[in-house]
Amino acid sequence: MSTATVSGVWTSEELMKGKAGVPLSPPPTPSKSSKKSARKLAASGKVDPMDWGTPGHLTEEEVATFMKFRDEVEKRGGEFKSTVYSFGDMEGEAFCLTRWLRARKFKYDEVIAMIEEATEVRSSAREQDFYPDPVQALGCEPSVFMAQYPQLYHGHAKNGCPVFISKPGVLNVDGMECITTLDGILKFHWHVMMHDYTGRLKKHKEANPDFVNFQCVTVIDLEHLSTSQLNQRALSILKTQTAIDSVCFPETMNKTLVINAPRFFSLTWNIIKGWIDPRTAGKIELISNRKNWEARLRELVDVDQLPSDYGGKGIATTETLASDVPEGVLKQKHELVHVRTSGSSSVEVPKGGSLHVTVFTRSQTEVTISIVDETNKSKVYAEGVSVKHTGGSGDNDNPTSVVITKEHIQGPVNAKIKIQSKGGRFSTAGNYMVACNIY
Repeated sequence: MSTATVSGVWTSEELMKGKAGVPLSPPPTPSKSSKKSARKLAASGKVDPMDWGTPGHLTEEEVATFMKFRDEVEKRGGEFKSTVYSFGDMEGEAFCLTRWLRARKFKYDEVIAMIEEATEVRSSAREQDFYPDPVQALGCEPSVFMAQYPQLYHGHAKNGCPVFISKPGVLNVDGMECITTLDGILKFHWHVMMHDYTGRLKKHKEANPDFVNFQCVTVIDLEHLSTSQLNQRALSILKTQTAIDSVCFPETMNKTLVINAPRFFSLTWNIIKGWIDPRTAGKIELISNRKNWEARLRELVDVDQLPSDYGGKGIATTETLASDVPEGVLKQKHELVHVRTSGSSSVEVPKGGSLHVTVFTRSQTEVTISIVDETNKSKVYAEGVSVKHTGGSGDNDNPTSVVITKEHIQGPVNAKIKIQSKGGRFSTAGNYMVACNIY
């Protein structure tokens, strides 16, 4: 099938009954049981909830709304149209427009209001080309950020959707606070959605012209999640990422698996699920038992596309994240050091390697940082470097970062980074993110 076939203009009849050469529905997400068809309602003449509002399944009333919406998008053009076609025109007019219409249940005025809001929401980011440089967006290397909040794309599901794995169960809020701001997280999310995710969709579309499912299969891993982690700061970080998606990238969730959920979360979900419309609830599955969620993931994703730590044969997520480092870096270590009067972090540098150390903090108590040879403490590589946050204390005030190694420390060496507070003996200096790059 050619891209032109999928992307071309659909007639009213095609929107209701399907277009020649285009599958009536996007490839279905496999159901929990192989004995149950995801399209089992089709034979009875009823529309499956997962097909509702998609090209080939519209009612006459929905087609009328579609045509009115299409005319309005073309009439307004400019930023309004750019917002609608945020993934570009490769998605195809019919599939793109119905995403927005489904998001507001084909209520025309509400759809228009949503796009106007989305256009305003994304205006500042668009002026910056949606932050093509992730380092400038975050204020630190993305690898430092990912060490505090592991998340990554890994292959594609059987229906062609990119697979995204997020691990909020190990979200290190104190570490995040040391290295970036809520505004930085927001900017980075724009970068991910418009430069990373969009790029993956387009690349897959080029290789598979019949791909029309511009959505994502998401795995939310809650392993190690505790009630103490669900504080205001953690929720602010999570809300910052989801706020953009809900208004600017509607109907991009194909399937979400919440795995390793602790009991307290499972009980909460049972209540929340009753508040969600059946179509959305049908896209979310909560599975705590590892054997069960591994089996479910293998139904959704081929084993070669699935990481080995999630039941597949692909590269483990820990290895993928560890390999995503700045150019020239062989290995990284990131450690959050809580300092009352003193603290330290150690790192081994192999023969032929060299060490570069940067420290991030928001602490307004001055500390001095030295680097010594752990096996020969008389050998000092950096001595008494002063570190103190001099900026503001607001969520969007940038943290302080200081390079401790003016010159790279050559290996082999077991380096110890020592942090000594200059505050009073009964005061607490605060948190310090020690970021080590080994070249």
